[in-house]
Amino acid sequence: MLYHRALSKSTHHRAVARFVVVLIVVLGVPLAGIAFYWLVTLPDVARLTSSNPSSTPLMEARMAEAREQGRALKRKWVWIPLSRISPHLKRAVIVAEDGAFYSHEGFDWEGIKEAAARNLEKGKLHRGGSTITQQLAKNLYLSSEKSLLRKAHEALITRTLEHQLTKSRILELYLNVVEWGRGIYGAEAAARHHFGKSAAALNLEEAVLLAAILPAPRQHDPIRITPSLSKRRQHILKWMRKRHLGGDRT
Repeated sequence: MLYHRALSKSTHHRAVARFVVVLIVVLGVPLAGIAFYWLVTLPDVARLTSSNPSSTPLMEARMAEAREQGRALKRKWVWIPLSRISPHLKRAVIVAEDGAFYSHEGFDWEGIKEAAARNLEKGKLHRGGSTITQQLAKNLYLSSEKSLLRKAHEALITRTLEHQLTKSRILELYLNVVEWGRGIYGAEAAARHHFGKSAAALNLEEAVLLAAILPAPRQHDPIRITPSLSKRRQHILKWMRKRHLGGDRT
């Protein structure tokens, strides 16, 4: 058993090393030192198979921001297993944030190409094409800085998350740490805050609303049905019906 674990770990390190080589080719030789530094300082993702994070960089940044502004911000966060999250919410979030979640290995290349085209057109680096795994990598380990170097580091961590964790565990982590309002993190706190019930009790309409506000959770806290939010909600429902999401894969 120990031999197999050691072999698996060695295989993973070789895979990540190959991934670093690709990044070096893409980013250029002058950045080789940075890439190798990232390789040797990669976070210990394997521990997430059996333990939950006690905080995230985003949570700490929000608290620091509130302190600087002289505001009191109480963090609301209740960790729950994936089995206690409404299937409606799991499906709605996947459809809204990462429709190819179960088929990709961390990166939605079509989404990345579309986002790159938009960035090139606007001349700015915007969020776009990020999978649930990429968002989890950023939430757990990185700052909200938008730069090519940070995106490269995010890619390394994303690859490691996909190699070390199951899809169900990645989804469980994401649904428990994602921001869902001012000081609100995770599905359970979001369900209690916005609807006064547990995450397990969310119905389809409530689940879709929570998924719809994810791109701008603080802006939509408390939830108000604006024209833009209503449009996004309808799109999510349409995508769910189109994909016939009647079963629960999670």
